[in-house]
Amino acid sequence: MEITARGLWTLIHGMGFGALYLLACSGALVELYRRYSPQNLAPLVQNEEKFLRIYLVAMAALAWLAVLSGAYIVYPWYRAAPPPDAANLAAFPQRLLMASPTTSGWHSLGMEWKEHVAWIAPISITMAASVVLQYGRGLKNHPQLRAAVLVFVWTSLLAAGVAGFFGAMINKNAPVEGGPVIHIVQGEQK
Repeated sequence: MEITARGLWTLIHGMGFGALYLLACSGALVELYRRYSPQNLAPLVQNEEKFLRIYLVAMAALAWLAVLSGAYIVYPWYRAAPPPDAANLAAFPQRLLMASPTTSGWHSLGMEWKEHVAWIAPISITMAASVVLQYGRGLKNHPQLRAAVLVFVWTSLLAAGVAGFFGAMINKNAPVEGGPVIHIVQGEQK
């Protein structure tokens, strides 16, 4: 079993940072709604408040790691230009997608959307985290601000979901490969 270094970075970016972030978003939405819903009359416990603050800050860091690793590590490999005489475009994902009318939409629509909408995720979750850090327990007394925090977490989840979907589909059709080969497990010879 082996993987290339670029394939590993793509895996870290998408399944490590991206998928983990999507899972964390669902937990944040549930916790924010449970904690600050008008029906919840129980007082907020300080340990729970501290956990929520740490959770949202960790989510913001995870979102930034996903976007920055995609933009500055994986994306340059995706956009690499082939030499003029290249017959095999497998090492040049963007050009591979654009070479066929059946896959060109994954670049023109998918990647163009992905590279722009993905930035909304860390920006909006950072906003939500900063409001929770600023207001803490007092957020329960500000219904419009609570609603705004929930909207920004939903926006972040939606943006990350769209970026993740397009990233997975693009990687399925034109994976970012190359670099040194990393041997994970040596198989048996038959």
